[in-house]
Amino acid sequence: MLQKSSVVGFLFLVGIFLHSWIAGIGALLGVVVSTIAAVVLKYDRKQIQDGLYGFNGALVGVAAFSLLVTRLETAILAVACSILSTIIMHYMLEKNLLPYTFPFVMAAWVMYLIVDIILPESILASDLIQAVHLNIIDTISMGFSQVMLQPNIMTGLIFFLALLYSSRRVAIFALLGVIIGTAVAFAFSLPFSNINIGLYGFNGVLCGIAFAGKSKTDFLYASIASAISVLIMHMMISQNFLALTFPFVLATWITLAIQKRMH
Repeated sequence: MLQKSSVVGFLFLVGIFLHSWIAGIGALLGVVVSTIAAVVLKYDRKQIQDGLYGFNGALVGVAAFSLLVTRLETAILAVACSILSTIIMHYMLEKNLLPYTFPFVMAAWVMYLIVDIILPESILASDLIQAVHLNIIDTISMGFSQVMLQPNIMTGLIFFLALLYSSRRVAIFALLGVIIGTAVAFAFSLPFSNINIGLYGFNGVLCGIAFAGKSKTDFLYASIASAISVLIMHMMISQNFLALTFPFVLATWITLAIQKRMH
């Protein structure tokens, strides 16, 4: 979640293991493989130490072991796509682009496409609990936990506390993002089943973090990005497209373009 802190990273890992030890193993596999790949390819040592080549790989590993049946093929794909995320990350950094979690998204899409073609039976079906009311506690907490694909209230609380440890300002902006995302989804009468498990809030969390700053306008841009992310997320869900954190990435790019024009 864009925080350069080993303590925060450890707490995130604890939160993942709390919900699913398999996803936790996936996170460890992804971060180790992607980091080793960066070392072998002789990428910038400081960037490697700061975790820039590890966090996308960690997300790839989590996605592999959360969305697919656990088997040898899943582990092989997780390794290959973690390396791919490192290569994409390096290319974007070299081109002075803002990658955020886009390398993870691209690598995960490649992984999912391969599985869909070769091993479609490996894709886990998602079980949505039908809901007719908004559960605000679940929605906000899972808005944090779903950043790493873990629909768990306690995991979300740990993630929030980790952000609070890192920076109160960042935690407040993240909270703003999930609240804006939820409010927009509610205003557009989107399904409570999706809202309650944080699907329309977790990209808002990341948008809030991306725009966390000391200026009053930062709240405006964080809110704009969070709202846009909900609309992108809804379009992708309606088309049965694997969204992951792409709504956050695209919404942030769009909002940064707006910000640049405004200035």
